[in-house]
Amino acid sequence: MLSFLQKKYSEEDLILFNFLRRNRLFEHLTDSELTYLKPYLYLRKYHSDEVVFFTGDPSNGVYIVKSGLVTLNIEIRGDFEKLETLRSGRLFGDNAVLKGTKRLYTAIAMTDQSEIYVMPKANLIDVMNSHVEVKAKIMSAFAELYNEYTTNLFKTYKSSLGFFDLHTLYNGIDNL
Repeated sequence: MLSFLQKKYSEEDLILFNFLRRNRLFEHLTDSELTYLKPYLYLRKYHSDEVVFFTGDPSNGVYIVKSGLVTLNIEIRGDFEKLETLRSGRLFGDNAVLKGTKRLYTAIAMTDQSEIYVMPKANLIDVMNSHVEVKAKIMSAFAELYNEYTTNLFKTYKSSLGFFDLHTLYNGIDNL
């Protein structure tokens, strides 16, 4: 009945919105909610072996691979160990939704002309503070992701027969 009042989106907008919804942080956002984020998506190009960010850098943005490959790596005794290889549509740097965070891994573009959307933390936080529904959906998705990370950590710990001292994980939280 009120369909004439609904906003119409261009085909380009709808493609972008569907692309963004492929990520857990944005999967429950409506088209109108995604329009708040759209102005703050900046497309950057990276060359093969170019670092997107280093471990310990301030978490100043969220990244989404548009094209190419990106690896997430942790440094162990001077060498990088690959955690994961990300393809088109994958989001990384999600801890930027939290105040005062630093990067937990190093992200490196692995293919020439990798295209990555960057959404600055300041803009994302502004949108979340201005739109409570958007903030609730993003933070709920973020909590679900970190619950999955913790679940996977515990499963790996159990299957590796306690390769490391798990209580240091929790005791170290207060010392960070």
